[in-house]
Amino acid sequence: MEHRVISADDGHPTGVRRVIRNHHMDSTRWDDFPLRADDIIISTYGKSGTSWLQQIVAQLIFGGAPILGFPQMSPWLETRLIDKASLFAQLEAQTHRRFVKSHLPFDALPCSPTARYIYSARDVRDLVWSLHRFHSNFRPLYLRLLNNFRGEMGREFQPADPDIARYYRTWLEQDGQPFWPFWSHVKSWWDARYLPNVLLVHFNDLKADLPSEIRRIAAFLDIAIDESAWPKILEHSSFAWMRQATGAAPDPMAHAMIEDGLSAFVHKGTNGRWKDVLSPDEIILADSLALEHLPLDCAHWLKTGKLPVDAGE
Repeated sequence: MEHRVISADDGHPTGVRRVIRNHHMDSTRWDDFPLRADDIIISTYGKSGTSWLQQIVAQLIFGGAPILGFPQMSPWLETRLIDKASLFAQLEAQTHRRFVKSHLPFDALPCSPTARYIYSARDVRDLVWSLHRFHSNFRPLYLRLLNNFRGEMGREFQPADPDIARYYRTWLEQDGQPFWPFWSHVKSWWDARYLPNVLLVHFNDLKADLPSEIRRIAAFLDIAIDESAWPKILEHSSFAWMRQATGAAPDPMAHAMIEDGLSAFVHKGTNGRWKDVLSPDEIILADSLALEHLPLDCAHWLKTGKLPVDAGE
């Protein structure tokens, strides 16, 4: 997997841009993508509320219309599995305000002073539990497509380890393997949190108070909510509605690659499923590694969605 600094870029707040290339994605695809001034970029590491955020933004843009905001409407731009020219043409043809999906850290994306960036995070244990279920549903076709790049990447992308506790330990101890580095991903967005066009969202807050979070996202995007559409915006942003909608509108390509098709992207949104499986030492491992790789306030936010009482403590 390639994960390297490619240039010093005075126009980027971090001063650098990274190239990230692996079985799934190639960050350099963004270099050729013409951003519009009002584009919205939704990024997560993965399994941290990506589809949920896409749906919320779709509801805000389309005023509660009964549509799904993913994946065709909000494609994953850096994925290597979709032809770049056709994906760019798809986005160029969109006349509504665009909202594009990414799984890149902030310093691997182009930085526009006018585009809006939304990043969602989730407690590591819940993320890995959801990731394991998703990875376990990869069909042989999907694995073959990913492994078209194994010569370039130097290794094969393997099926998920059926032992979820061992999968969790491996992912933590090897920093996101077999996917991509995790800790630097979170920190890059944490470091960008004070930029006026960057908004950090936490999965816990979406779960605890979805109406308030939707209004916060709308304010960040400068989208005025039509209050007559508010009940529908809430309804169509719920996990229950999204699950029903993905089941009623199956995507043949998604089903060919992933066992549950589009429904695999919207499962239960349940936290804490690891509590009866992991040992106390395994549970603490996530906290210990977070404190090794992240500032204290960032580690606390990643776990809880809240800042410590005294972030400087």
